[in-house]
Amino acid sequence: MKFTDTLRYASDAATGTPLRTGLLMLAMSIGVAAVVILTALGDGARRYVVGEFSAIGSNLVIVLPGRSETRGFNPANLITSTPRDLTVNDAIAILRLPGVARIAPILIATSEINAAGKLREAMLLGTSDEYIHVRQQKLALGRFLSKDDLGNGAAEVVLGAGIRREIFGLENPLGKTVRIGDRRLRVVGVLSEGGQGMGMTTDELLIVPISIAQAMLNTNTLFRILVEARSREQIGEVKASVLKLITQRHEGEEDVTVITQDAVLKTFDKILGVLTLGVAGIAAISLAVAGVLVMNVMLVSVAQRTAEIGLLKALGATSSAVRELFMAEAMLLSLSGGLLGLGLGYLGAALLRYLYPTFPAYPPLWAVLAGLGTSLASGLIFGVMPARRAAQLDPIEALSKR
Repeated sequence: MKFTDTLRYASDAATGTPLRTGLLMLAMSIGVAAVVILTALGDGARRYVVGEFSAIGSNLVIVLPGRSETRGFNPANLITSTPRDLTVNDAIAILRLPGVARIAPILIATSEINAAGKLREAMLLGTSDEYIHVRQQKLALGRFLSKDDLGNGAAEVVLGAGIRREIFGLENPLGKTVRIGDRRLRVVGVLSEGGQGMGMTTDELLIVPISIAQAMLNTNTLFRILVEARSREQIGEVKASVLKLITQRHEGEEDVTVITQDAVLKTFDKILGVLTLGVAGIAAISLAVAGVLVMNVMLVSVAQRTAEIGLLKALGATSSAVRELFMAEAMLLSLSGGLLGLGLGYLGAALLRYLYPTFPAYPPLWAVLAGLGTSLASGLIFGVMPARRAAQLDPIEALSKR
């Protein structure tokens, strides 16, 4: 029997029972759509996290107070405690190391800003003039912090775009005096709107010199030190030299964790990559269920079309030809359901991106191909038994059941 004849027969058989065909396609499409949407969520989470850490800057080495026993990166390190504090002097010493281009000491707290008769709470960030270059931030107005000694900063502040809008509206805030905590500071700049990094928007930041922040908070400790290597090739060298230097400065005790941006990215990329595979496997179970449904319905179809099979054999159709007819029908139903599922999956992913524009919910190509391939495999595997049963029918007995 020609391939075109087999395909025509299978399509006629499928369209002859629209309710059965529709239910089979629905079951298969739900499975494929689940694979596409869940992998889009998993891979989107991976892309989002990697993008957030990439937004920190480039060629970065991050010094965190507290020791990681494995000397590697663990997400828990981001909230670790420390037996010995990081200080501004540590940051100054790191800047002298070969291979280090810039450093940005970080101190974070919450504080209140009082200006133009308005009072609100905001995130206070103490740092140096190099922060804007290390973090690759942009200014909308004015300038960034002055290039002063880390221990003696000017009484000035750079506002986030959201703070500027809420406190000053459309008025130019440059040169205005604001009160932050117990300090009066002059506004010298405004950050561009929409800056992101590690889940924190810069729109709500108050950026002041590190010395001012330490005086306001009555502390000499640092939250983190961001170190920018001169080149990507020097990141490993800088990491090793920073760890050695801080260990020497802290009386031989290795009480800090030094991680690289690449290590952070690789760790989260690996974790979320495994998560994506996991949710894809869970979704694929529904395709196996759909395959069992295909088998059951095709078995019922063989029982209902016994006389038709007998007539085909009486007219000269071989057992092999009958088997091919039912296999083609199962494959056609699985392929149609798979393609419908792809459409539904892409539609669901597009809806996620519409509802959450910052979340890159794009299904990976491997998941799309795997979903479609699994649906076809399910139709092929679970279509074998009904096809064999149809092929084994005796033509005379089959015709007698008309």
